[in-house]
Amino acid sequence: MLVRKHPKGRKRRTRNPERTRKLLLQAASREVHKSGFQNAGLDTILAATGVTKGALYHHFRSKKALGYAIVEEVIAASLRDKWLRPVRGGADPIDTLIGIVQATSLRPEVVRAGCPLNNLAQEMSQRDERFRRRLANLFQEWQEGIAAALRGGQSEGRVRRDLDANEAASFLVAAYEGYVMLAQNAQDVKVLKVGIKNIVGWLQSLRAPK
Repeated sequence: MLVRKHPKGRKRRTRNPERTRKLLLQAASREVHKSGFQNAGLDTILAATGVTKGALYHHFRSKKALGYAIVEEVIAASLRDKWLRPVRGGADPIDTLIGIVQATSLRPEVVRAGCPLNNLAQEMSQRDERFRRRLANLFQEWQEGIAAALRGGQSEGRVRRDLDANEAASFLVAAYEGYVMLAQNAQDVKVLKVGIKNIVGWLQSLRAPK
């Protein structure tokens, strides 16, 4: 909620619902990534934003509704920015995918925190069907985006013709998320470095022979 000076010197609050909602989503996303959904504290989120509990429930009728919005808006936007837009716009899908994988952050604090999508899938898929469906939709969108890029590469002679694009996309997502989870569990950046090296080597093997 923005604050501006009243002409007579008093302060008057200017409502900006869109900004308030965005602040809540950003703060909630950070808290859920740090503590998990079940342990995420609404009071912590409110303290980080300066928003009242009434304003929070105006935008999100429950904590679960806030969690669903994190998946559909925050995590989905990050996935699309990191993976889907680059592979749609890249000239060579193999080069693009290698670049995405190699750009994975190796900062210890990032490795310790793990992948927000994978974390929520591990925590909530068996606890809440609506969470599970939303998370499954994101994993499917991720795989379909990669598969479409690989099929485009096949039609341009950049990707092996004998490759099943759907299976390759599924394997890439599973391998990437698996190494991220292993590194998080080990709390060891070296595990992720090895994973990136192995995934890049596999991606290189998908190139069409010259």
